[in-house]
Parts: sequence; structure tokens; C-alpha cells
Amino acid sequence: MHITLTGNLGSGKSTIAKIMAEKFGYTIYSTGKIQRELAEERGLTVLEMNKLMQQDHSYDNIIDEKVTELSKNSDKELFFDSRLAWHFAEKSFKVFLSVGIDEAARRVFNDDKRGDVEKYKSQEEAKVNLIERARTEDVRYKEIYGLDYFNMNNYDLVLDSTYTKPELLAEVLINEKKKYEDLLSQGGLDENFDKNKTDNEELKSKFAPRILLAPARLLGESAGNTRHNDEIYDSKAVIKRGAEDIEIVSGREEIEKASREGYEFISVVFA
Repeated sequence: MHITLTGNLGSGKSTIAKIMAEKFGYTIYSTGKIQRELAEERGLTVLEMNKLMQQDHSYDNIIDEKVTELSKNSDKELFFDSRLAWHFAEKSFKVFLSVGIDEAARRVFNDDKRGDVEKYKSQEEAKVNLIERARTEDVRYKEIYGLDYFNMNNYDLVLDSTYTKPELLAEVLINEKKKYEDLLSQGGLDENFDKNKTDNEELKSKFAPRILLAPARLLGESAGNTRHNDEIYDSKAVIKRGAEDIEIVSGREEIEKASREGYEFISVVFA
């Protein structure tokens, strides 16, 4: 199966993509890479292509179709670093990289590689901007594609990058993908199985999204992981998307227990 990675702004998607290429041998395809290929085909510079795309949204459709074509015809395991590849790529393990809003703002504010377009006077200004950008993207994706981008049930795996090192995130991603593929094999299902398009409640339950979050993030605490990094506390705690960040609906006791016992991740359910 291919892997599609999307997520919150400032969650570290590009860093994970680099590790997946260097350590696990994936061929990386980002929206930027596809844009460069389109520019080359048309004899344009990347800047000229970007300006053209701002004026003509039909190029978004071209990129979406390119993702579908690549996923269908490539004989390699591809890694798509793209906002909407999870929706358009076939045979993909869909991953959403999540991060706490305060940590995202800190990263963006301190990142000198983002250029003048994303320069902020303070971390708080960066936070306000990130919240607004997420809201705008949410509206845009619903209007253009009819997609609820921040609905965690769209994905096979949700990983929290707030406190965890990128190298460990990549390892967890690979391990969870293997478990998912084993489930498909045991059920006699192929890589194009879509849990959101089946009426079989048993299959829906079996392939429910695996949501792994840091207990400290949910509790508003500092990280204090003391166990082996790959240990996960499985729970029935329920979370939802709040005004700024993820909020606990139920199961706080389990989350607090996981935090006390030093777990890197706790598995939760999205309301």
C-alpha cells in the first residue's frame, strides 16, 4: 500500500516524509513536486506556475488526477505528502499528523525556512493565524470537495507529533501500517477497501481509525514519558475537535492513568 500523509499546519509532515525516504526507501511525492512537474511540462518556472494556479483552480483538479494516476500505476510504494492525497490516491494507508496548537505556533514562529510570507511578530500572532488558516481550509475543502478534512474518521491512523520525536513517529507509522495490512489480509480484503463505504458494521468497527495521542497533550501538561516508546495505552476514551484544539469528551480517568504511568501514546476514539 502507498501512504498518504496530511495533517495540521506545523505538525512536521515534511520531516516525516524525509525520514520515510531515507530510512524506509519510500518515493516521496508532494504537491510541490507535482507542481514542478506540471511547470516543466508547460515550460514555466515554479513561480509562474504558482501564479497561474492562483488564477485558475482547474490546476487543482489536474494535481488531484495526477495523484490518482500515480497511485494506480506505480509499481513502487509511494509516500504522498499532500493535503488531499488521502482522498484521491488509491491503495493508500491514510495518515493524519496532529499537533497541539501552542506547539504548532512555537514551531512556525521559530522556523526561519518558511520565508517572509510566514513571519510573525509573536508566537501568539502565529497561533491566531494558524487557527484562522485551519478554519479557512476547512470551509474551502467542504465547499470545493464536500470533504470534512478534520474528521478523524476519514483516516486510518492519526498520530500526535506534539511531544514525540519524528524518528519514533515514522517507526510507529510503519508498524501501524503493517498491522492494517495484516487485518486486510486476514479479512480477504484488498488495498482499496474503504471503511467509510461499507455497510458492514463489523468491518467498520475492525477498521476504525487508530488515533494515538499524547496523554500530556489531552491534559494540558508537559510530557513525562517513562516507558518504552513503542508502548501504547489502549483505551475507550472519547475526544472531539474543540474551538482551538482537541478536547476530552469522556475517559479522563484513563488518560490520567496513562499519563501517570508514562505512556508515549494513548489510543482514543473520535466522537
